[in-house]
Amino acid sequence: MIPKTLEKNLSVINPATEEVIAEIPSWTPEQLERAVANAKMALGGPWAKISARERGKILLKIAQGIQSRHEELAQLETKNTGKPIRDSRDEVNLAADSFEYYAGATNKFFGETIPVTARGLCMTLKEPIGVCALIVPWNYPLVIACWKVAPALACGNTVLLKPASLTPLTAIELGKIALEAGLPEGVLQVALGSGNAIGQQLISHPDVVKISLTGETTTGKKVMRAAAETLKRVSLELGGKSPNIIFDDVDVKACVANSILSVFSNCGQDCCARSRFIVSAKITDQFLTELVAKAKTLKIGDPLNPETEIGPMISNAQRRRVLDYVDIGKQEKAELVWGGTALDKNNGQSKGYFIVPAVFAKTTSNMRIVQEEIFGPVVCVMPFNDEEEAARLANDSIYGLSGSIWTNNAARAIRMAKAVKSGVLSINSSSSVHLEAPFGGYKQSGLGRELGMKALETYSETKTVFFSEV
Repeated sequence: MIPKTLEKNLSVINPATEEVIAEIPSWTPEQLERAVANAKMALGGPWAKISARERGKILLKIAQGIQSRHEELAQLETKNTGKPIRDSRDEVNLAADSFEYYAGATNKFFGETIPVTARGLCMTLKEPIGVCALIVPWNYPLVIACWKVAPALACGNTVLLKPASLTPLTAIELGKIALEAGLPEGVLQVALGSGNAIGQQLISHPDVVKISLTGETTTGKKVMRAAAETLKRVSLELGGKSPNIIFDDVDVKACVANSILSVFSNCGQDCCARSRFIVSAKITDQFLTELVAKAKTLKIGDPLNPETEIGPMISNAQRRRVLDYVDIGKQEKAELVWGGTALDKNNGQSKGYFIVPAVFAKTTSNMRIVQEEIFGPVVCVMPFNDEEEAARLANDSIYGLSGSIWTNNAARAIRMAKAVKSGVLSINSSSSVHLEAPFGGYKQSGLGRELGMKALETYSETKTVFFSEV
């Protein structure tokens, strides 16, 4: 739902061309207040009377609506974010799959009967929490919105979806698709505006009972502090500095080919990016050679070109941040062996926030480029001598979101999977996020889990009811 009265407009920029592609209304505090009231009212309206099975049918129609506009949404996502079109097409599929998955879950998530000491019958009920504020980032706008909206609606909640002000376009379309699918008015509303204004009001509003945020860790801490005032339910998927642990029994060339985009995909703007390559000292030189050779072949350019592998960064400010970290790495005496430069009018790229991915060698855990989340295409390579050191280096971080372990030794893979403190891990793969499996982080990478059936727990309350026989 887009309000008709405006406080001001937000200019939406195509990061590949630097052109304004849309002017989006920013909500006033009064509009947000009305939206929360509408969401609260919708909880007791027709939405509350719809059975779980009927909710599932509406979610399935939303999935079908997303697929019916597949290419349109993919093009819109690429123009808004700068990510390669082939990635956007995959993400639209995943967005539709999310609604399809939770459409099937609506009537398969329920309470239980419990044998208790007292004479009688004890049971639990699963009930919606209420009005949920779902705050999504700019790096995966559509797919993360769907990861949150679909389970929230499946549980019978009402939703205020807050997209990032840089990338609101596909969220707006999702709201339209939901209404066309038969979702009642007020059940899903797209709140437009900056995080400092609209986001803060949502977080502090007494009638919003659940906050789900995907963002960086500093923002997550602010959300927790603000939510504490009214004891809101909070789930947070935050920053990461994930490891790629590579042992000397792997095929180095194949490992590089299969892992390089785990840090450079989406121009490194990914909380799961495996930005620390922790490599066996026996193969570090060989690995670096292969890594740089492969990095040089990556196709950087127009994200609407199906052959492009790396598009621009989301903004010039974000590119500047990454270039600043490259300078920090040099000052810390890390060895920049490839990239780390802007592609601009000085070297053949007239428009857009493009950057050459950077590869650093001779890095150590005490360096800022190793410890801090850069959120850009920068990889740090560190050698290790044995399993114990590899695990220590992997765990030497305030984060614990994702990671990969590359080895052909099954026993070693089991030992390392147990030793690494991370919410999700993949063995001999860069794929750690699966719609059907729980996703979330250890340590300062967040609280709670999204995806899979576990996500439904975060959007529901459990009520215990006891019927006495006496």
